[in-house]
Amino acid sequence: MLQRPRWRLSRIRAGSLNLRIAFVTPFVDRRHGTERAVAELAEHLASRCRHEVHIYSQRVEDVRLSQPQEIGEQTGSIRWRKIVSVSGPHIIRFLTWYRQNRRARQKDAARSGKKFDLVFSPGINCSDADVILVHAVFHRLAELQKQSGDRGLRSLHRKLYYGLLCRLERKIYSDKRVILAAVSQRTADQLARYFGRNDVRVIPNGADLQTFNPAARKSLRVASRERFGFSQSELVVLLLGNDWRNKGLGTLLESAAYFAELPVRLLVVGSDDPAIWRSQVSQLGLEQRVRFVQPSSNVLELYAAADILAAPSREDSFNLPVLEAMACGLPIVTSIDAGIAALLHHGTDCFILEHSTDSTTLADYLRRLFESESLRQSIGEQAVRTAAGFPWRKSVEEMGKLMEELNCAKYNSLA
Repeated sequence: MLQRPRWRLSRIRAGSLNLRIAFVTPFVDRRHGTERAVAELAEHLASRCRHEVHIYSQRVEDVRLSQPQEIGEQTGSIRWRKIVSVSGPHIIRFLTWYRQNRRARQKDAARSGKKFDLVFSPGINCSDADVILVHAVFHRLAELQKQSGDRGLRSLHRKLYYGLLCRLERKIYSDKRVILAAVSQRTADQLARYFGRNDVRVIPNGADLQTFNPAARKSLRVASRERFGFSQSELVVLLLGNDWRNKGLGTLLESAAYFAELPVRLLVVGSDDPAIWRSQVSQLGLEQRVRFVQPSSNVLELYAAADILAAPSREDSFNLPVLEAMACGLPIVTSIDAGIAALLHHGTDCFILEHSTDSTTLADYLRRLFESESLRQSIGEQAVRTAAGFPWRKSVEEMGKLMEELNCAKYNSLA
């Protein structure tokens, strides 16, 4: 049962599917997992459910925004209200963003005389959200940060930043008037452990199966490998995502040293600073085998260039690239510490590390996949069948249903 939320907003249209929903998120694109999920949800709510979506964000890319002539009473729409970003340390940028998005929504409500039926946020982007889809629990990330033993200004900044986010999590997630959904059971369990929230609905991420599929990947394979400079005889292992430490890059680099005699290349994609990893790469003698690349909206090109996806996550609420790579027919190796692992089957549609830092076992799995084309093929074929059970349509329909339930509960409370 839904808990009774705070009924701050008075505009309720009983029986109408046309809701005015504010999306509060720093940026939306299709280059990053969480942001790709937000883009899919916004487009679904507008095109299929005919809701009016207003995105309050610093940047929006790869989303079809509605033009004025396309907006009508019976049609959905997506409008973008740009929030100005500032330069400086991440903690300063976040605090400025947090204040400015709230102020922009207040100004828009005063100017138009309309309030939103619901405020949606993928995480702790505002203090007045009605429903939050949780993609990461910073209490857990802060614990890992303490365990790392890192020092220096970068580590101090991250400690301060995580401390701020943890305080916001305690304030927002502990309030049972805020409806929470989680992208995995792992995340739901963390919300229960840290904040006593045993009422969290689990709504896993999905994959765009029309974009990510074996035929589409194979059609781009030759061109993609040529672009990145990989020969057809090399085995390319892809690691994709931000925060490479938590994505397990250190473990992957260590594992590569165990099969130095094999023609294996590592393609590491994300917005982190490669300079931080150059020392380890050099110490392991991997300078000619590792390529660092910035993220791109053409994610399929990355899967096309690869033979295996490695995701030995130290902590991951879901790990969307794993699902997308599986949909493309790539064999994958992930860890038990990724939320998606609970939906997979070790030895059948993937390999799952019991310990995310176990570089020896990771090397063994990668070697086995390298040496056996039939194993890569069988794992990849089963991966496609597993991924087929998680289309975006299913995920966003569940999220849309949760929003409509919340709106109905709101209306009934005022009737």
